[in-house]
Amino acid sequence: MNDSDAEDVVLVIDDTAENLALISEVLRSEFKVKVAANGERGLQLAQATRPDLILLDIMMPEMDGYEVIRRLQESEVTRDIPVIFLTAMRSVNDERKGLDLGAVDYITKPISPPIVQARVRNHLQLKAARDFLKYKSEFLEREVQKRTREVAAIQEVTIRT
Repeated sequence: MNDSDAEDVVLVIDDTAENLALISEVLRSEFKVKVAANGERGLQLAQATRPDLILLDIMMPEMDGYEVIRRLQESEVTRDIPVIFLTAMRSVNDERKGLDLGAVDYITKPISPPIVQARVRNHLQLKAARDFLKYKSEFLEREVQKRTREVAAIQEVTIRT
């Protein structure tokens, strides 16, 4: 979450209307939920809205979830958005592939609503902490550069006198 007073935004990408409705119902009491019924629309929404987290189905026509996550990671705008695969694919190989592609978690259907809520909440907290550390690191880097320039300027003045 970027603003402590704002709701976290979760984008759900799934080709099944029933799944979109169920996940929206499970999450909407705590989060702002956006939905996309296919991978292409999900990519468009991710670029436009920069959600805090994406729940992504793997088995979708035209563009599967694996391709969606690849494209998310290719974009500077979306590469840092955590993705949780939410899928009926239950094999260890499928789960490993999803995690190897960069997903932060892998949840199999049928879902347990309290578990989905808890995992989403936990990953959003981790993202907030990571974003905070990134911001602080960038701030400190700028401060070091500023101080280095100041020291160099003082040394230059000292050498001349």
